Amino acid sequence: MERETHNLLNNYVDLLLDAVLLVDVQGRVVHVNAACERIFGYTPDELIGQPMIEFVMPEDRARTLEEAKHVMAGHPRIGFENRYIRKDGKPVHIMWSVQWSEADQMRIGVARDVTELKRTEARQSAIYAISEAAQNATDLQALFKEIYKIAAELMPVAGFAVAILDRRSGRLAFPCQLDRNGSSRVLDEEAASTYCAEVFRSGNPMLLPGEVLAGSEEYCLAMPLITPNETIGVLILSSCTPYGEKDTELLNFVSSQIARAIERKQLHAELLQAARYDELTGLPNRRLFHERMSLALARSRRKKSQLALLYLDVDDFKEVNDSLGHGVGDLVLREVATRLQNCVRESDLVSRIGGDEFVVLLEEISCMDNAQLVAGKIRTALSHPIVVDDSILVIVASIGIALCPPDGIETEQLLDQADRAMYMDKRARLQG
Repeated sequence: MERETHNLLNNYVDLLLDAVLLVDVQGRVVHVNAACERIFGYTPDELIGQPMIEFVMPEDRARTLEEAKHVMAGHPRIGFENRYIRKDGKPVHIMWSVQWSEADQMRIGVARDVTELKRTEARQSAIYAISEAAQNATDLQALFKEIYKIAAELMPVAGFAVAILDRRSGRLAFPCQLDRNGSSRVLDEEAASTYCAEVFRSGNPMLLPGEVLAGSEEYCLAMPLITPNETIGVLILSSCTPYGEKDTELLNFVSSQIARAIERKQLHAELLQAARYDELTGLPNRRLFHERMSLALARSRRKKSQLALLYLDVDDFKEVNDSLGHGVGDLVLREVATRLQNCVRESDLVSRIGGDEFVVLLEEISCMDNAQLVAGKIRTALSHPIVVDDSILVIVASIGIALCPPDGIETEQLLDQADRAMYMDKRARLQG
């Protein structure tokens, strides 16, 4: 009768949806019910006799062993959570209820699979984290790094890349590539571009072949980044373990949030660019010039060094606009901007402050001769003709120079002095 009762009890235990495990004092599995195979993927024969800790995800093993010691010291536990690796290599989240039997010298554990619950929580957490990252990230690169961290919380990620549509060229560019070591090269961009273009066009996720990877990861998932209005790019993740249907579903859910975050940050960057840079030439505008000038003056005072301000005006520019049109005038201004930048150091500042007027800020110069040398280089660079259709244009510019501190110690003082010097230069050449 006792044997029949025992068998009946085992049958009932096998009907449970939760897994039931008996683990001995050495941490080896002694008995499992049928649900273990559904949850962990291993048959009873594959589990019994094995150290239970070996099935735990490596990142969770230390705290799992600590928890086991606590339970074996006579403290029952309800609600302990850790992660295991299923036979198919996928992670499974487990919530435990565990009791130690001193008489049998065994832990009796009931394991509930809470993976789906964790996925739901992860979705909500990811949405919040992405929104927060979009608000706090200082620029797109900072946002990409935060998104990488968020994605790594959701699923296995060894490599991360983003392909964004370049509106000017109409092609996908890769502004961000990261691996777990911070490397900036994850993809073979030439190979990846073809597949990413298909993902971008179709709007469907795709498992990519290993040939797109620059590293050794074997699995790669590409997900379209779709806003309510359009597709803006492709998110690419790589891993040493395969991505399953659940991973794709989860990423598909959060990718729209990622797309919106990137779009918002792009818009912010565009607004910031428009507010601080000249749209025509791409040079810093008057507002940014004043910001940089204030910082340069502070450095000059601190280091007790000199700086020079060159004020430049393109002579007879109105005649170019009137005779050849504003399109040619715009081309001339862009060419002037390019040539000015080629005449100065990387640390110097070239700014368009309005119309055909430019300023050049030179820091840490020793005397007026240094500034005049740069002015000479600018005159020579601008003297080379510009060919526009059937017209040959020769640019002549008037240049005035102001030095800090002899000509002033504030921005407006130096601008006024350089402006007056520029008009003196213009009059001298007209009279000459």
